[in-house]
This record gives sequence, structure tokens and C-alpha cells, in this order.
Amino acid sequence: MSRFNNLKIFSGTSHPALAGAIAKELGVPLSEMNISRFACNEIYAKPADSVRGADVYIVQTATDRINEDLMELFIMIDAMKRSFAGRVHVVMPHFAYARQDRVASPREPISAKVIANLLTASGADHVITVHLHSDQIQGFFPFPVDNLNPRKIFAKYIEKKKLKNPIIVAPDAGAAKEAGRFAKLLGYPIAILTKNRPKFNIAEVTSVIGDIEGKTCIIYDDMIDTAGSVCAAHKALIDNGANHDVYLVATHPVFSGPACQRLSEVKFKEVLVADTIPVPSSKEFPGLIVMSVAPMLAKVIQNVHENKSVTEVF
Repeated sequence: MSRFNNLKIFSGTSHPALAGAIAKELGVPLSEMNISRFACNEIYAKPADSVRGADVYIVQTATDRINEDLMELFIMIDAMKRSFAGRVHVVMPHFAYARQDRVASPREPISAKVIANLLTASGADHVITVHLHSDQIQGFFPFPVDNLNPRKIFAKYIEKKKLKNPIIVAPDAGAAKEAGRFAKLLGYPIAILTKNRPKFNIAEVTSVIGDIEGKTCIIYDDMIDTAGSVCAAHKALIDNGANHDVYLVATHPVFSGPACQRLSEVKFKEVLVADTIPVPSSKEFPGLIVMSVAPMLAKVIQNVHENKSVTEVF
């Protein structure tokens, strides 16, 4: 019998592979969740077996069908609470609407706060997520949020490359703090790019702060959406004398629209991402490396279940 006999892992339809990998790491079976659609496309969700008094973990990330993923998650949470689950933990590796975390211009919503409110209203007791776009999103919740970071996973891989004259590059000022943490972990210097955004998903690099001439640049960011910013960063680095072997490290492979084509054409030496979002074969390209966060998430779940600290994990 598993020592986690009161712990249940459930998966939504967004990332069953990751949920299965987490369950395997913990040595527990993936619990069955019945999810279906009515003729009118309303979502139906019900755990196949009793969850009364159990520590329930629902794995559901945000993919390119983000609104379906969210509605499915809210209904799963509600089903658990109405089935007398002891605690409901939401494992959302890629947090939905995280970039809409403030009012940047008049009449804008704070959509990340809306998602926090909906998770709370649905009955969640705890959220585990990976590399939030901004740390302050944790403050939108009335309960604990564990914001994990896979930088150690990426750093271990990069260290083994033994790169010549490596330097970490923040693609914009907003990414500088997190890029600085990554650089400190590796013991590498850091450079920062400044940019303008004339409109959504369009970026223009205006300057390079730091000495990158002849160095192997590692761009570090939280996500790759359409890849416009990182491809512009690649060009700016090469134009300013960097080594042509440019690496890209980003946690979330959103890969919207032309992203994969752009990344293929620019020809990064390697693009290193986490499996916080599933990457189908149709979005794979030469140089793409996907690192699993399942061991990290499993260890955090174990520590939470056993009332231990999770800080040491990440």
C-alpha cells in the first residue's frame, strides 16, 4: 500500500501526460475523472471514486484552449468540494491570464485577479504554479500559493554544456530580476536589452546594456508566446557582436501563431523549455529541448501532504 493512501491525483484534459508523470513519481495511481460534454457543449466532471476526506490535487494547465481549460477546472473543483474532499489543491503549471496583472492603461481589466477570484469561489484551498509572470499575483488569493521556479533544472542542464564565455541576457527590463537570479545561480554575468512594444506581440530592441561581444548569450524569460521578442533579441545580440550560438531558455512554451516557424528560421543553438504546457509534435523544431517539471511538482506535493517545507525543492 502506498504511504500516500489519502492523496489523490486527478487530471483535467489539458495535460494528462504531466499528471501521469507526477503520479508515477509519487508512486500513486492517477485517479479517474469522468469528463464529458453535453450536446450543448456544457462541461460535466465527476470523480469516479469517493474523495471524502482526501487530499486532492487537480492537474490542469493553461493551453491554447485556455477558456475551456479554466471552465473545466472550476467544475472539477466544485465537484470535489461537493464530494467532501478534505483539501483541494490546484496544480496549474502555466497560470492563465498571468500577464494581465495590473492596469497598464485606462479601462483595462486585471484578469489575473479575476481568475484568482474564480478559483477561490470554486472552492480551491491551495494553488501550486510554476514561474508566475509576476510574483505579486500570489497576493490575489486569500489562501497559500506556491510559485515554483524551474531555474535549477535549467541551470543544471546549462552547466553541463560548459559554454565558452557565457552570459545571461534579459530580453527586457521586466525580465531583469528573474534573469539576475538565474545568472547568480550559474555564476555568469548578465546583460539587459531594452525594447519598445508598438503593439501586442510586436517588439523592437532599442539598446543592449552590458558587454556581449564574442560571448555565448543565453536569453532567459518566463515564456515564449509568438516569439517576436526573443527573435528580435537574437538579431540584436548578433548585430552587437555576440557569438552566433545563441541559446534561449524559457519556462512556458506557449508557442502561439508563428512562434515555431520564427524560432526555426532564426536558428537558436538550442531552445530550452519546461513541459508546463504540452508541446505536440506539430510544434517541435530542430534544437527544441523540453525539460520535465514532474519531479519538482511531485516533491512539492509530497512535502505539502506531509506538512514539510517546499522552499528547498526549488
